Formats: sequence, C-alpha cells, structure tokens
Amino acid sequence: MRSVLQKHFSQYTKRLIPVARLLRRGMTNAERKLWSHLRDNQLGVKFRRQFPIEKHVLDFYCHQVRLDVEVDGAQHYTDEGIREDEKRDAELELIGIKVLRYSNHDILTETEAVIDEIFDEAQKRLATAVKKQTPPSSSPKRGGVLRRG
Repeated sequence: MRSVLQKHFSQYTKRLIPVARLLRRGMTNAERKLWSHLRDNQLGVKFRRQFPIEKHVLDFYCHQVRLDVEVDGAQHYTDEGIREDEKRDAELELIGIKVLRYSNHDILTETEAVIDEIFDEAQKRLATAVKKQTPPSSSPKRGGVLRRG
C-alpha cells in the first residue's frame, strides 16, 4: 500500500527518507536562514525542506508550483559539481520541476534579493498554474496570484 505522501507526490521516494532526515538535522547556516523565510507559507506557498523525489533530495521544494530551491556550498562550484548539478537540474526539469540555485554566500549576504527572486518565480508559476486551470470560456479569477505584503 502506498503511503499518503506517495499518493499525493507521485515522485516521492520513500527509500531516501533517512537521508532527508539527516540532512534536515545538519542544515548549514545558509539553509537555516533561508528556511526561516520559506517556512509557514510566508511567501504564500508551502515549502518542504529536504524533500525526496526520485533519486534526489531537494533542499526546499514547493509542490504547488513545482519549484525547487537549492542552497549550494563550495563543492557545487568544482567542475564535477557543476556537471552533476546540470545533470540533476535537467532530470528535474523533465518532470516539470523548476530549479533555482543560490550560493551559501548569496543567501547569507543578499537574503532579501534571494527571497524576492524566489517569491517572483513562485508567483509566476502560480499565475501560470491558475491560467491552465481556468476554463477558456470564463474570465481569469482574481486573487489567485500570490501577493507579498
């Protein structure tokens, strides 16, 4: 029998749960800072941290707009790290997940700019999702787009 998460998130990978739990316990300072802005629907959408999908554990994932926010340390800027990230991002894009990547440094020093970019992308993707759900014969609904207050 499939778990509740597998029922709602078709790409949810149960075997990566222990890995995700370890990653949640060992968050970096940048991850903690970003999470403090993403948690509790502060941007109008729900983010989950260290969420397993297929063979990956996504740092911060919003299913509603299929958005993954990755926090990258130094290992991501080596030649091998860049190649692996490009491969991973392409795999996620194939299943409709948009990936945004930020360095630890950017999150710690340019926090508001990072949050604004994430908010803008979530809003854009939410507006697109609302348009896709609106029947062609009716006018678009008001209030379906995120508003940051």
